[in-house]
Amino acid sequence: MAIPKDIIRVSDAVWEIPVTHKEGMRVPGRIVATEKLLADFDDGAIDQLTNVAMLPGIVGHAYCMPDGHWGYGFPIGGLAAMDPGHGVISPGGIGFDVNCGMRLCLTNLSYDAVRPRLRELVDGLYERVPAGVGATGFVRLSRDEFRSVVERGARWCVKNGLGWEEDLERTEEAGCIAGADAGKISEKAIDRGYRQIGTLGSGNHYLEIQVAHRENIFDAELAEAFGIVLPDQVVIMFHCGSRGFGHQVATDYLQVFLKVMDKKYGIRVVDRELACAPFRSPEGQDYFAAMKCAVNMSFVNRQVILHRIREVFSDVFGKDPTDLGMHQVYDVAHNTAKLEMHRVGDEERELLVHRKGATRAFGPGMSGLPEVYRSTGQPVIIGGSMETGSYLLAGVEGADGTFFTTAHGSGRTMSRTAARKRWHGRRLQEEMEARGIYVRTATWSGLAEEAGPAYKDIDEVIGATELAGISRRVAKLSPVGNVKG
Repeated sequence: MAIPKDIIRVSDAVWEIPVTHKEGMRVPGRIVATEKLLADFDDGAIDQLTNVAMLPGIVGHAYCMPDGHWGYGFPIGGLAAMDPGHGVISPGGIGFDVNCGMRLCLTNLSYDAVRPRLRELVDGLYERVPAGVGATGFVRLSRDEFRSVVERGARWCVKNGLGWEEDLERTEEAGCIAGADAGKISEKAIDRGYRQIGTLGSGNHYLEIQVAHRENIFDAELAEAFGIVLPDQVVIMFHCGSRGFGHQVATDYLQVFLKVMDKKYGIRVVDRELACAPFRSPEGQDYFAAMKCAVNMSFVNRQVILHRIREVFSDVFGKDPTDLGMHQVYDVAHNTAKLEMHRVGDEERELLVHRKGATRAFGPGMSGLPEVYRSTGQPVIIGGSMETGSYLLAGVEGADGTFFTTAHGSGRTMSRTAARKRWHGRRLQEEMEARGIYVRTATWSGLAEEAGPAYKDIDEVIGATELAGISRRVAKLSPVGNVKG
């Protein structure tokens, strides 16, 4: 990539593109990156970042996280906070897979105890958690029941025996964002979503058995607070979202916004993928209420998957999940827009924070954290590639500049098409198994797309987040078993 000549280094891992870089920028753009990551940033992501900086009502800076790369409208890894009074809401700043997110579950098992049963566990998870394009789940709902579920969120799961009460406390928004209105979603969205609860989907979605090796614990006190207390402790991490339902919600409202944006509200954007509407407009509020349904559907989806994981481990080890210590650490959302209170300058302001492929990372003491994490800061779950490992981090104080936002993964460096040309899924599976990582996949081509070298160096990404002061390392989690869509 040709680094913009006018980019300014403002700290060890934060770089600023001034408003003079491109006509129409209302605020500077900022990139969180080490020098190495910045050198490899793609031109498309930087162009999108500076386009985001032109949106009406944007506050502070338009940000791109260290895992950032080209996306739809916003770069993936993009962050923009809007003044809700005169700013806009944009589906391109949220994403099609609304509330694509991460969930981490503990066990009290060591790797030595799990290793002899690893294939049995992964095979069981593959059977109980459907994966792949168009996969349907085991939860049977009518369309009307589904409408109720997406308004109620994960509490519906707990009430129906598909989770524990403590899971809700350890889920962002307690598993249900208020204000969801199923009357604002289309029949096509209902049709695409009501059979998909409890499914992984495809692409970069996965369910992974991991090990917290002793040498990969960076903050023993925080690790213990988050439940990692044993040498070589086994945990389960998974990544999925709102499936076809969220995709359709975004598609529906992009079309609405394209019709009213200029003609009704006089808003012009340099990229139609940034289609938007004033947040307080009828169209903006309708989309906000519909998007919340997709957020809740995703919380429900991950809650059901957690229930299936507990079932599989219980069946394999012949113990109740509580006896196996299968407590949830946390569930974090990507791809959302949320009203939050943040300090801007000397004042506390309500802002509409768009996070696109980025994770909320609240610091200690902040409102919205469960009591159990009030003193530690929010657990942050960062997924790496299936070959290189993932991270558990914690939110920190003083991350006001990014509105307490951090990275969400390692970020692609190679297109899916290029990855399929370079690797063969079956051969990759064999190579990974030889290295001690047993994988089940819905398709060989899908596995090839997710090869480790198709992603940025996760250690470099995490290093950038620490240098920028937006989160801190707690533990690196190494993959040993994986279910891929």
